[in-house]
Amino acid sequence: MTTTETPGTVGTNWAGNVEYAARELLEPTSVDELRAAVTAHPQVTALGSRHSFNRIADTDAVQVSLARMPGTVDVDGERSVARVAAGLTHARVAAALDAAGYALPNLASLPHISVAGAVQTGTHGSGVRNPSLASSVVGLEIVRADGTLDVVGDTAGGHAERDGSAGPSDELDAHRVGIGALGIVTAVHLAVEPSFEVAQTIHTGLSWDAVDAGFEDIMSAGYSVSMFTGFTDDGIRQVWTKRRTDRDDPVVDLEALGARPSTSPLHPVPGSEAAGVTEQGGVPGPWFERLPHFRSSFTPSNGAEIQCEYLLPVADAVPAIHALRAIADRLAPVLFVSEIRRIAADTAWLAPSSGRDSVAFHFTFRRDTEGVAAVLPLIDEALAPFDARPHWGKVTSMTSGRLHEVYPKLADFTAVADRVDPGGRFRNAFLRDLLG
Repeated sequence: MTTTETPGTVGTNWAGNVEYAARELLEPTSVDELRAAVTAHPQVTALGSRHSFNRIADTDAVQVSLARMPGTVDVDGERSVARVAAGLTHARVAAALDAAGYALPNLASLPHISVAGAVQTGTHGSGVRNPSLASSVVGLEIVRADGTLDVVGDTAGGHAERDGSAGPSDELDAHRVGIGALGIVTAVHLAVEPSFEVAQTIHTGLSWDAVDAGFEDIMSAGYSVSMFTGFTDDGIRQVWTKRRTDRDDPVVDLEALGARPSTSPLHPVPGSEAAGVTEQGGVPGPWFERLPHFRSSFTPSNGAEIQCEYLLPVADAVPAIHALRAIADRLAPVLFVSEIRRIAADTAWLAPSSGRDSVAFHFTFRRDTEGVAAVLPLIDEALAPFDARPHWGKVTSMTSGRLHEVYPKLADFTAVADRVDPGGRFRNAFLRDLLG
């Protein structure tokens, strides 16, 4: 097992806005080493691919990374389930799945993030019929506070029942988005489907009037749709539409709405080099080379940004857009770009889209810690009437009390955390503030 000691040598998160305070970073090479590491220390915190922008993965004790664990992807074709090592990135998992003829139903914008870190924080892609990435989890293997390796869900045969009744499905839904409080996930069992191809097109210059009149139609124009804006009077700067070639998605004529098709590749951030974006221009390609916005071989804007994101009921999408447009001038000095996406309702207790079809407002800010801290309360206030839920891995000014209000299952989740980790071994400062 590799050990990094001495405060300050553990490093920072991916963006560089959080310097980790951990006194030690452990990198076990097997499940047995991980179990021993957990029981040897009174407090441990799982560290994924460092793509969180807040302190959810930080601690003043010991961090544990699964980067050196065996990176296996095993597909059970009869069950259409893949067992995936938790520390692998989606890029590595996708390549292995596609080589075997399988696919995940959706991916996040970045394929560089770890599978366990993504699902444990409620990360999502886009699409009116696509819930969060955690919805693909049918089971998981997790090391508990006492060092035991536990199995949650149905990892032996068939998908776990998800009928909403108490029992195994509730236990799994409590764990799908576990925010690091329930243990260290070592493997995730994901529902897969046959590989498919996607074609991606870009339009520019969509007006706010068009969005007001047909928001849901526009967001239903493809399997996955993203709109990029600064909430200024120029409207939607770019619409990224990703259509599966094996499905007949509703076709919305964006040109008839005043948008213009792009004739060259575009980066979501105006003026940025487009070399790292996934192929555009309507050219069909493998699912894992089109569903993300960025190529897996390219690391976009590393160290140059801070992100926050809020999800709220889709019925409130247009009023929320108007509320954000009202503060556009306050956002402008620190905002690179904002992305608007649609996510289907989820059953995971702590998924930001849990129990409701949702619209997501994602903000990519300059790495200006003070400037971002100044605008976060403005965003919280603008979106407060819509019971907006922040993404667990991004920055927010919401208090613990407010989080308990917008996440109705948070008290139930806390009870599960108290049961499986009664001594608080996995509770860092972030979780102690949230859960007690």
